[in-house]
Amino acid sequence: MTGRTGRVICDITISADGYSAGLDQTEERPFGDDGGDGTGDKLHAWMFDHPDENRSEIDQLAAAGAFIMGRNMFGPLRGEWDRQWNGWWGDNPPFHAPVFVLTHHPREPQPMDGGTTYHFVTDGIVSALAQARAAAGDGDGDGDVLILGGATTINQYLTAGLIDELRLHIVPFTLGAGTRLFEDVPPLKLEQVKSRPATQVTHLTYRVLS
Repeated sequence: MTGRTGRVICDITISADGYSAGLDQTEERPFGDDGGDGTGDKLHAWMFDHPDENRSEIDQLAAAGAFIMGRNMFGPLRGEWDRQWNGWWGDNPPFHAPVFVLTHHPREPQPMDGGTTYHFVTDGIVSALAQARAAAGDGDGDGDVLILGGATTINQYLTAGLIDELRLHIVPFTLGAGTRLFEDVPPLKLEQVKSRPATQVTHLTYRVLS
């Protein structure tokens, strides 16, 4: 990771027992049995119920030069792209930068309003990261890349040793089952950079040392 200034950061909200989503995810309930209505309303209440208290953490989510997400985070479709699906975020997604979506099924880039373009990567996490780093720095690789999730995608990058910084937003309830951060990830050495408790969440930032 030396020789460049752009960081590879993952940023994810999890329950106190480490789950980013519950079981039985569907198009109508993308977070499954998540302790709320299935839309992540309880997991992510800290963003929407107390935006001023969590302004710095919310602003960090939009500060990267490029983003990576798994296909499950992009949408509920599986297999071939049999209908036009442009993500959960409407015509003007909040990213305003290139977003690289991991998938096994090719698709042409999808430009959206506000500067977001979805690029669909079929040749794996290393390729997606290389493309995102180039896009983040306008070719020089110096911009930050933010890996948004879900947990399964982040676990792949952690296992491959490709994450510099881990930002966790831990909410005070448990789910007991679902998609779990650190599942099957080898032991990691982390250095705590900062922590901050808030009304519905504790924000933790770690530097990944190994």
